[in-house]
Amino acid sequence: MNTETRTQDAQALWQKDKDHFIHPFTDFSTFHEEGCDLITDSDGIYVQDAKGNRFIDGIAGLWCVNVGHGRAEIGQAMAEQATRMAYFSTFNNLSNAPAAELSARLAELAPAHLNHVFYSCGGSTANDATIRLVHYYFNRLGQPAKKRIISRNNAYHGTTYLASTLTGIASNNWDFDTLDHLVTHLSEANCYRRPEGMTEADYCDHLVREFEDTVAEIGADNIAAFIAEPIMGAGGVLVAPRDYHKRMQAVCRANDILYIADEVVTGFGRLGHFFASEAVYETQPDIINCAKGLSSGYAPLGATLISDALYDVLSTPQGPGGVLSTGFTYSGHPVSCAAALKNIEIIEREGICENVRAVGPYLEERLASLSHHATVGDVRGGHFMMCLENVADKQTKALFPVEARVGDRVAFEAQQLGLIIRPVGHLNIVSPPLIWTRDTVDRVVEILDAALTKTTATLRADGYL
Repeated sequence: MNTETRTQDAQALWQKDKDHFIHPFTDFSTFHEEGCDLITDSDGIYVQDAKGNRFIDGIAGLWCVNVGHGRAEIGQAMAEQATRMAYFSTFNNLSNAPAAELSARLAELAPAHLNHVFYSCGGSTANDATIRLVHYYFNRLGQPAKKRIISRNNAYHGTTYLASTLTGIASNNWDFDTLDHLVTHLSEANCYRRPEGMTEADYCDHLVREFEDTVAEIGADNIAAFIAEPIMGAGGVLVAPRDYHKRMQAVCRANDILYIADEVVTGFGRLGHFFASEAVYETQPDIINCAKGLSSGYAPLGATLISDALYDVLSTPQGPGGVLSTGFTYSGHPVSCAAALKNIEIIEREGICENVRAVGPYLEERLASLSHHATVGDVRGGHFMMCLENVADKQTKALFPVEARVGDRVAFEAQQLGLIIRPVGHLNIVSPPLIWTRDTVDRVVEILDAALTKTTATLRADGYL
């Protein structure tokens, strides 16, 4: 394709997209004029736009393309399944081979007591379905008052109606309705912005005590579950103090509150293990929710992994003719499950979790070197889940005004140099495919170094520094 034809095609696609596609998280202050960058091709750690520009993918699509782009064997597995049987219902005692095989594999990979899988279509629906099942569980136990869910400020659990209420990022719900009578939010675990003079251990005590006080105020008999990401994702890649998750689970156990781990982002290798809850944080959740890396984004799929104890209750009929009357048309979709099975095979065969454990600390170390920039207040995260927090004053940790669009500036400058990272307000998130090497890390840090230098210059020129 010659340059003129490519340009014409790119312009036509850009116009169609702008005229007809309502994008998730659209910034309409710029979209009406600028539209979107169209990504049309991908391979390994790279993506390419409609104009032919090639970029290192620094966000794994959206936390999810864990094994990298363009894996022909996943596409082949999906094609073979679609040709053999693309879809059939899993309602009313019907099933399919990929869903059955995947359920068994997930039970093998998850903590030992999580042996049962409920399928949905993504992370939001996994969290939504989980809360419905949790309420049903307590209803079946004769405890219908146990409805309240405890979440956290700046948590991200999705954008379906109930999941958006679980989400604690205030700007996500501006002018949207939420189900606030069902959810109470605790403070997020933000070590960078913990109270001045408080040690990390003291801060952990403070957060656990807040949970205990909240349980006492609401009443354990009214609380069904606590939900938490092992590392917060879109809310700022916030890493909790040491032993936080173990201690929060202990509060749950003492008060008959279920502990739900939202591993939509952390699952399937991002922290170096298939699941982080037990392997990294020494917790044994009653439920683990996953999506994204489950299929590496090759097909939509979410899963709720449920403990034996919960399943024993959920699988008991209410009475003659009673059924577990919840689910989705695409629960256990055979093509999505085939993609997930091949994805898991690749992760195991190529030692991708081992790669994350080897290269992840190097990524942390090299990104930390960017702290010399005037605007970089904090570099945090774990392994292949990292964040730079941009501040106007490193001493006071004061933020730039929203109109400075500091995260967007850094992301723009990086993209000009061939790297896509994710801006979230004043933050920049790096969550790459799990196949990055040390050489890739060096190149990425080189680009970010230059992007931050250019951003500092433009902020000064515009009077923000």
